[in-house]
Amino acid sequence: MPLMPHQRQVLDVGLEIDPETGLFAYREVIVTMPRQMGKTVLMFSLEVDRCCMWGERQRVVYSAQTGMEARRKLLEDQKPMLEHSPLWAAVGKVYEAQGRESIVFRNGSIITVSAKSEQAGHGFTVDLGVIDEAWNDEDSRREQSMVPAMNTRPWAQLWICSTQGTAKSVYLNRKTEMGRHAAEADKGSGIAYFEWSIPEGADYANPDVWWEYLPALGWTMTPGAIAHALETMDLQEWLRAYGNQATKVASERIIPEAIWQAVQDPQAEVARGRQVTFGIDVHPDRASAAIAASDGLVIELVAYESGTGWVAERARGLADRWGGRFVIDGGGPAASLAADLKAQGLVVNELSTTELAKACARMYDNLADGRVAVRSTAALDEAVAGLAKRPVGDRFIWSRNVSATDITPFVAATLALAASPEQELLPLAAWT
Repeated sequence: MPLMPHQRQVLDVGLEIDPETGLFAYREVIVTMPRQMGKTVLMFSLEVDRCCMWGERQRVVYSAQTGMEARRKLLEDQKPMLEHSPLWAAVGKVYEAQGRESIVFRNGSIITVSAKSEQAGHGFTVDLGVIDEAWNDEDSRREQSMVPAMNTRPWAQLWICSTQGTAKSVYLNRKTEMGRHAAEADKGSGIAYFEWSIPEGADYANPDVWWEYLPALGWTMTPGAIAHALETMDLQEWLRAYGNQATKVASERIIPEAIWQAVQDPQAEVARGRQVTFGIDVHPDRASAAIAASDGLVIELVAYESGTGWVAERARGLADRWGGRFVIDGGGPAASLAADLKAQGLVVNELSTTELAKACARMYDNLADGRVAVRSTAALDEAVAGLAKRPVGDRFIWSRNVSATDITPFVAATLALAASPEQELLPLAAWT
């Protein structure tokens, strides 16, 4: 799998040796580039080189936005690359059990994954730490789990790789600022910084601009694919994904703050005398799930917890107490729970993409018109603050993958409202 020129440039510079110390010139390497530009191959080449080409046992720790996503990338993206490579002969064992995910080489070196916590790296040394998808981090806990574990390793390096994020991407935004200053200073040591991004104010729709700033164009990407994405994606999403531009809070706030605050009511409760509908949604990496309820006039977040194993039993309890039906996105992450829910004897509606688009429009309209009250919770507030959407024909649906926050609670609320009775057009004061 030959490296593209920009990948080769990053590795050639990032792995430079300081002639005075004989060690790596750069203890930290920061790489930001648009999506689908070969980031996975770049990082995994670095990891395998460290494990195969060093005589001493090396520990490589790979981390993504969540522990579950890091596990998926190691086992579903990176492991297959090795399996179809002559380097597979260098692998001794692959552990896939949760909590032990790792690739162990015959020379004793290891690639393992790290959870997103300050304690994840405690108890062992780290020779190469990789922080992938850094845009998702609002703090430096991943770095804090790795850097202290590198202190006794003179050849240790920290590599940070990501597409730009949002105003909430506190960690990456700070690293970007640090990296740009390091590039301007050009000391040749300390921090190496690489950035490919379309400058703000440039003609982002001009293919000539794409050829200048998208390094994989003509290699693994085509102008047609970029043009199609521009036509179908929300512009702010496209600029972040393909322009590598950090989005601004104002542009990503789909539900304006004033509208959201106007429908908040900490005392609002779903009424027992009305038909109740429950919406269920699951985060794409299955790290969390949510159940919301609505009677058409009030939306209430019933449960928002880690994992998915609790959902079916909780839903059964809600049905016993409240009756009602359950709604999921038939093409979304929660679809896999449909069989378990139905096995509990529950009535489950699986919405098609067209029906989901109608549900999202209904949610937006009812919030904007003040026809529904929302019981206030921090989880819903956070979900709405980072909410993004993507077009589906002439309509839209909420986008789980590009939202700046976990929108699982808000998607569940949207699904709950979707099949609830039509709202009575009463002024807010009449039912709060």
